[in-house]
Amino acid sequence: MDLAAPPSLLPDALRLRRHLHIGGEWTSPAGTDVIDVENPSTGELIGQVPAGTAADVDAAVAAARAAFPGWAAAAPAERSAHLDRLHTALATRADDLARTIAVELGAPLKLATRVQVALPLIVLRDHVALAARPPVEETIGNSLVVREPIGVVGAITPWNYPLHQVMAKVAPALAAGCTVVLKPSELTPLTAYLLFDAVTEAGLPPGVLNLVPGTGAAVGEALAGHPDVDLVSFTGSTATGTRIMRLAADRIARVALELGGKSANVILPDADLPTAVKVGVGNALMNSGQTCTAWTRMLVHRDRYAEALDLVATAVAGYRVGDPFDSATRLGPLVSAAQATRVRGHVERALADGARLVAGGPGAPVPARGHFVAPTVFADVHPDSALAQEEVFGPVLAVLPFDDTDEAVAIANNSRYGLAGAVWSTDTEAALAVARRLRTGAVDINGASFNPLAPFGGYKQSGLGRELGVHGLAEFCELKAIQR
Repeated sequence: MDLAAPPSLLPDALRLRRHLHIGGEWTSPAGTDVIDVENPSTGELIGQVPAGTAADVDAAVAAARAAFPGWAAAAPAERSAHLDRLHTALATRADDLARTIAVELGAPLKLATRVQVALPLIVLRDHVALAARPPVEETIGNSLVVREPIGVVGAITPWNYPLHQVMAKVAPALAAGCTVVLKPSELTPLTAYLLFDAVTEAGLPPGVLNLVPGTGAAVGEALAGHPDVDLVSFTGSTATGTRIMRLAADRIARVALELGGKSANVILPDADLPTAVKVGVGNALMNSGQTCTAWTRMLVHRDRYAEALDLVATAVAGYRVGDPFDSATRLGPLVSAAQATRVRGHVERALADGARLVAGGPGAPVPARGHFVAPTVFADVHPDSALAQEEVFGPVLAVLPFDDTDEAVAIANNSRYGLAGAVWSTDTEAALAVARRLRTGAVDINGASFNPLAPFGGYKQSGLGRELGVHGLAEFCELKAIQR
């Protein structure tokens, strides 16, 4: 097999991984099939991992089930100490993690370092502290209400943030006293192997955290439908989330779902327009638009609409598309040929639906090799059109005008999704009033920074449950009332 990525970009030891991690050991898979891992910047093969099977899932779940009583009974300080050691082991691999994510996902190295790796390390550090806290108990009348870990967790994670989305599930699950079987995305599995190298170094108890890479059809389905999995935590498409709910429903198992988004960025008439547009464009294009919370609908008052479009075009022109390891690159490739084709299809449909092209589009220059799509902006997008309703998951922004605040709120809420959003105004109270009216799980006012301790999740078809902080930790717990 010809592995294309040079050693300076991807550690040699990471390229050919032939084992699963089950019961604290690197073990051979039940089958012989493998999954090829591609560099989306070039289309070249860079590695292989095992394609797990239902038998592998059975073994991993059995290991997690066997480990659960001891891990659940461990003192909070003991679980916290294990997570602290994992944090130390993972932090020493930060450079390798960033390079691996840049290669297998195509994220610019700066983004991979500052967001893709730095954020999950913060999340893990937060859970070191959360795990150390005694379990919350409360008294209601003659009842003592206690929280207990739910059991074995099946964590199914996406490719767009291959370490953060893992850590947003694994850290709270372990902190709560649950054990975990992880299925990472088959498009970006190498990052998970670096995590499990850190797990081995940190000495987590056998079976507490297990790794079974594979396809959704084989491993994902087996994990979601497994009778000994107490909670399935999934991040990905709404269609797949629906399938997981059906599988879990057969045994009345809990699910936590973080799904799609079509977030609105509401720029009120008195806003600092240059700042709102610059930040809004950056949010929409981050990670090549492959972010579920991306503000992909920019809503601007009609009186400032033309000015906003000029500012958007100028901002987008500054996004250089290219090699993730070039320091001048601001936009890498999409993760796969299929994803790039899908996004181009959305662009073509928007043109056919009559949207006005402001920047990018089919004729915009991109590198000849790799799965690149130029950053693209459309104006005059109808609120009910496909571009305004469907999650594109690529570097495509729709700009829509509104005449008053009520219309802006109506347009923003005109979506089957409700994951994130933004409001801009020099009047923070007015912005807060609009934020309260948006039917979405998170809203940023005037570009406020992301808070990894705040609950993260969505309304409507954006999912069920919350991740991060104490609210995310609660998802992995059962409530028990003891009457005295």
